[in-house]
Amino acid sequence: MELHILEHSLKVASIEKEGIQICSHGLIKLAFLASKTRCKFFSLTETPEDYTIIVDEEGFKELPQSEHISVADATWLALNVVPGGGNASNSQPIGVTKIAKSVIAPLADHNISVFMLSTYQTDFILVRERDLPLVMHTLSSEFTLLRVVNGETVAVHDLGVTNGFVKPKLVPRPIIHPLSSPSNMFCVTSLDPDTLPSVATLLMDVMFYSSGPKEPEDSNHIRFFSFSLIEGYISLVMDEQTTQRFPNNVLFTSASGELWKMVRIGGQPLGFDECGIVAQISEPLATADIPAYYISTFKFDHALVPEENIQSVIGALRTKSTAQ
Repeated sequence: MELHILEHSLKVASIEKEGIQICSHGLIKLAFLASKTRCKFFSLTETPEDYTIIVDEEGFKELPQSEHISVADATWLALNVVPGGGNASNSQPIGVTKIAKSVIAPLADHNISVFMLSTYQTDFILVRERDLPLVMHTLSSEFTLLRVVNGETVAVHDLGVTNGFVKPKLVPRPIIHPLSSPSNMFCVTSLDPDTLPSVATLLMDVMFYSSGPKEPEDSNHIRFFSFSLIEGYISLVMDEQTTQRFPNNVLFTSASGELWKMVRIGGQPLGFDECGIVAQISEPLATADIPAYYISTFKFDHALVPEENIQSVIGALRTKSTAQ
């Protein structure tokens, strides 16, 4: 398989809920007027706590300076596993569980922190730019490494630097953070960029004014919405109630109309320095052969698994948990 190192230099930031209106002009431009910017990688995810934005350096320039924006102290690069050939961001979905043992676990074993963004199209593994030599060294035996340079995909080789690279001692990976499962059911979907103008007003309402007039009165229901526009491809993650606000035949759906349940990871904000959180969750799912989307945000992590698997997933994860 191929591992593509995309050319985008990315920033990860948190926008406080009370600061979203200050940023709305730039965010609307990035989401709906992308042709007016040089941004090629943009993702915005709302959780109950805040908004998480992942954006390339060109897109970051569209945001104002504000005390309501906290930026992670690193530049990040996006990695993408491709079965072999093909456009990196339009590959068939592999699912984080399919790359758990070949990518996520080895990086965790080498104490490399990752930030995950699953989309309708594919899975992006974000690593700190400074960790790239160790990432390449770790994964070069398993993958053909390719780097995107000025839009062209070129082969790269392990840098051959082995000084300081110590073979890790493999240890069990218990789940150390609390898990919860909101009552919402979620859809992972997309739409044709040509239809974006026709639903722009609705999407702006969903993105910036929460989920509309009728918020379920369920204390276990959470606010979660994710919009990504990456190299021309749109991905949406939203709960079932939100999808029902869209006109028929606008959203792409699978033939099965599959719904997903969420496992939320973390009791306190997780931070960016701890390694192995994604591996703690994805390895048991891979062992059970359960597909999953995985979305990291500034404060918490989120795994989406098929609705019918949620009870077995919670059970399997809690047997490995030290937090319950």
